[in-house]
Amino acid sequence: MTTLLVAKQYIKLFYSKFEIYITPFLKFLLAFVALLQINSRLGYMAAIDRMPVVLVVALMCSFMPTNFTVIMAVLFIMLHLYSFSLECAIVIGVAFLLMFLLYFRFAPKDTAAVVLTPICFLLKIPYVVPISMGLIGTPASAVSVACGVIAYYMIHFVCANETVLDGMSEEEIAARFKFIVDGLLNNKEMVVTIVAFAVTLILVYLIRRLSIDYAWTIAMAAGAFVNVMVILIGDLMFDTNVSIFGVIVGTVFAFLITAVLQFFVFHVDYSRTEKVQFEDDEYYYYVKAVPKVTLARPEKKVKQIVGQKKSRTAH
Repeated sequence: MTTLLVAKQYIKLFYSKFEIYITPFLKFLLAFVALLQINSRLGYMAAIDRMPVVLVVALMCSFMPTNFTVIMAVLFIMLHLYSFSLECAIVIGVAFLLMFLLYFRFAPKDTAAVVLTPICFLLKIPYVVPISMGLIGTPASAVSVACGVIAYYMIHFVCANETVLDGMSEEEIAARFKFIVDGLLNNKEMVVTIVAFAVTLILVYLIRRLSIDYAWTIAMAAGAFVNVMVILIGDLMFDTNVSIFGVIVGTVFAFLITAVLQFFVFHVDYSRTEKVQFEDDEYYYYVKAVPKVTLARPEKKVKQIVGQKKSRTAH
């Protein structure tokens, strides 16, 4: 444990010293991975499905506000869909517009949740998002996570039905619109996932805010359990055909990742908890103080060695 604490201390010191360079690099990395995944999944427009374009846009995102990454990701998606099917671009564009209204109204600072949710789905670790955002976010973060879930399932729908949409003739415009709208609105797996993530996130947030020992650990365990249960209940009710084994393994893996997050964000020593009571003219105050687990910096002691000159006496 001491070794981990030392490593944590060094990482924090390194980040605080080079934050001006690390933050743009992380924003560049987030945008680069997101745009790369969009091109790999869609890739209908050859003009933007090129590495130089991705690198330039990601570099722009590194120096812009984080919401600019979301806007560029949506722009890439819309350009690909426009190149593939105008009907897809219109329907999904309207869906993105509605999501933007919700996102910028309730949770405009949760850019990472919107972008990372589809990426985590592609990496097969989606259950990390609701538990993590419950620990470091607010209940409004459920809106950002839901937007990320919808974005993933919209892309997944287009990729899964590419052959069907491409096979429809240009005269079947109404049939295309109906097929796309029905496919998005009747996606029961997406609805169950949104509900499960929202319930998990809010539960984790409420428990970790409690004034009890090991609140964050209890919140993570409860969130992982509830996430599995809601998804399994949704599968029984709506026959979403989810992999039970995959849900359980993915949730366990999410718990382990969030445990690492807890170590860096909220690592405290409950054995040294103190409860303090004091008052002023109007109120009584009851304070529970839980110290963070940190290592004191070793003080550098400089030992000065001064040579002693032997005095010679003249005889």
